[in-house]
Amino acid sequence: MNPLAEQLNQTIKSAAPHVYDMLSDVGKKLFFPKGILTQGAEAKEKAYAINATIGIAKEGGRTMRFDSVMASLNNIRASQSLTYAPSFGIPALRQQWQTEMVAKNPSLAGKPVSLPVVTCGITHGIATFADVWTSPRDVIILPEMMWGNYSMIFSVRKDARIRHYELFTPGGGFNLGAFEQAVRQEAADHRKITVVLNFPQNPSGYTISEKEADGIVRILSDTAAAGTYVLAVTDDAYFGLFYEPETLKESLFARLCGAHPGILAVKLDGATKENYVWGLRVGFITYGGSFNGDTTPLFDALERKTAGCIRGTISNASHLSQTILLNSMQNEKNPAEKKAKFDILKARAMRVKAVSKDPKYADAWEVYPFNSGYFMCLRLKTVDAEALRVHLLDRYGVGLISIGESNLRVAFSCMEEADVEKLFDTIFQGVKELGKIK
Repeated sequence: MNPLAEQLNQTIKSAAPHVYDMLSDVGKKLFFPKGILTQGAEAKEKAYAINATIGIAKEGGRTMRFDSVMASLNNIRASQSLTYAPSFGIPALRQQWQTEMVAKNPSLAGKPVSLPVVTCGITHGIATFADVWTSPRDVIILPEMMWGNYSMIFSVRKDARIRHYELFTPGGGFNLGAFEQAVRQEAADHRKITVVLNFPQNPSGYTISEKEADGIVRILSDTAAAGTYVLAVTDDAYFGLFYEPETLKESLFARLCGAHPGILAVKLDGATKENYVWGLRVGFITYGGSFNGDTTPLFDALERKTAGCIRGTISNASHLSQTILLNSMQNEKNPAEKKAKFDILKARAMRVKAVSKDPKYADAWEVYPFNSGYFMCLRLKTVDAEALRVHLLDRYGVGLISIGESNLRVAFSCMEEADVEKLFDTIFQGVKELGKIK
């Protein structure tokens, strides 16, 4: 094993031996290389005469560039856009994201967390997490209604096993009983379990209540207290889009940090939806937990392993994207802009809730609980979801997503409020045309 990896491992073992045990086989081998990167950093600091270490082209002391490229960058300097960013991410952006994360999650106050490491979007963040923490035959606990890419990342790429549980109770709340049963059964058979918690949830658009959040934390804390290591991963892709008073208004990450020493909390989030910059591909991985003594060396080691993984895959996330995001976050207009877009999405969600539950549709579908995010789902009572999807697309030019045999997902995020009633009337018409109801 590389001496740098072994050094990081020893740091982690000294601070929290169980965290070392949670690392994947690959994660234990990961390190952040010194080599060229370290030598280049030293040269940047000391090579005042000639610096011949940088793997970019320069001209006249400035970053070489095309005028045709710079014309599109709106006064962003080439050094802030065309050059390589650190594999950890731009330091100022990492600090800004951490500061805002604590402000948005009051339960984090006073709790130690790592500095976020920048990924190329949340999908890359999840894949990086899987590389660092998931070994073949590990178990990943997820609801049966889930984002399909989890299967690609955990099952196909990492050969892990996904254990499902029923997401909702018959009464329409989060199914704590099914969740607890899945956690306890898998904990009985594994030294480590990974639980992925995605709220607002894709595809259902559901966010748990305060009471449900307390239940989840209790179940995972009890599991850790019984001797099973728990990797509690929050996929916060749609964070902040909470439309109803009863929903939890912060990430479960904040409550899981410090819940029990046997829990390592991992927050996966990003600018994709929070800042409406889907194509910029800027995400973050942040670690938290309850550990004895100074957590700085532990978090530094975890950040280095994570950045080493990024270095060994994509090298670094886009410098230009990170600069654009940082500039926006530091702009005085940012809070007002965010509120304005939130208000539009909330109005759409409330209109969808009112229309989709109209009694005239009762024979055709039930509406799954939703109160947040981008999506809502229908449980079709009489027709196959894929058959209806194709029929609506071919006959009416209406595009929806079928999930399994009975579920139809509606992304109200990308449709106008004025089109909501037309959409559900069209879906209802399609159900009737397939001959199942009058």
